[in-house]
Amino acid sequence: MNSAAEDRSRVVVNLQERRLDRTVLRTYRTKADLDEIVPNDKQPRLGPKIDEELQRQIEANGGLFEPLLVEPHPQLVGKFRIIDGDRRWSNSKVLVEQGKDEYRQVPIEVTDRTLSEEDRLRVWIYIHRQRKEWDAKEKEMVAYRLVDLMGRASAANILGITVRELDKLVDVFELSEKFTSLRDPGAAITWARELMGVSKKLLTPSVVEAVLKKVNQKRITNSKDLRRLRAILPDPIAKAHFLADAGDLESAALRLGTAKPAEKDVGLAGEIDAVVAAVKAVPWTTLQEMKGNAELLRKIDDAEAMFRSLRRALS
Repeated sequence: MNSAAEDRSRVVVNLQERRLDRTVLRTYRTKADLDEIVPNDKQPRLGPKIDEELQRQIEANGGLFEPLLVEPHPQLVGKFRIIDGDRRWSNSKVLVEQGKDEYRQVPIEVTDRTLSEEDRLRVWIYIHRQRKEWDAKEKEMVAYRLVDLMGRASAANILGITVRELDKLVDVFELSEKFTSLRDPGAAITWARELMGVSKKLLTPSVVEAVLKKVNQKRITNSKDLRRLRAILPDPIAKAHFLADAGDLESAALRLGTAKPAEKDVGLAGEIDAVVAAVKAVPWTTLQEMKGNAELLRKIDDAEAMFRSLRRALS
């Protein structure tokens, strides 16, 4: 028995229990050769794995500071499959390929069993939620990947969200993939989030195409500027100008309100329209705060009585 196998035979009886979300893991720590470890081809994280900065950190620390979380491989006897730590494994391999064999042995934390696919994903998501990068860029990507791996219902269950919330995350990710010419590709999610902040009714394919074209042409350079579309798109003249090849956010904004306003009713009909418009303009949250207001309810009763009397007089 080699020394690594002896280490494992000694520590496997001294299992530590870890609770990660709804999954309880029993694990032990040891070291393994990089070639004994196999990446998981169904892990949720997408994008490039090779990172020179991470390689410099590994060298500065004299190896991996945090062990890879692995499980016994279900098909390959004597090997481990990565649950979390794929990038650390990939960049350690790069260092070894550069002739730096001191990074071949890496610390690992091994589960006492091979996890189910659902448990494996739950554990990975729990770990990444604890990291700052989760909120910054990974939530939409993971949602998209989970749907691809297991469908919408199971993905929503694992993430602990509704299917409707899941669909929004997937829509943002799919839109982010269309922002291909940004200086920082990692910013694509931010751009997509801003664009999805526009009403879905206004966000037609032609609008999305125009935005992508103008971003690619560097005519829109700040993602927050996309918020101006919320005012531009409901205005037919401003919208038409923005969709034109020559149009941009600034020039479209200058055309806001240039359409001839519809003629308003005058007299009593106009006054009633004004009252209805004022009521509709009150935010839902404000209405909730007014709930149970006795004085307001009395005034509404008076108004109802007045409108009933007016109807009888005009009928």
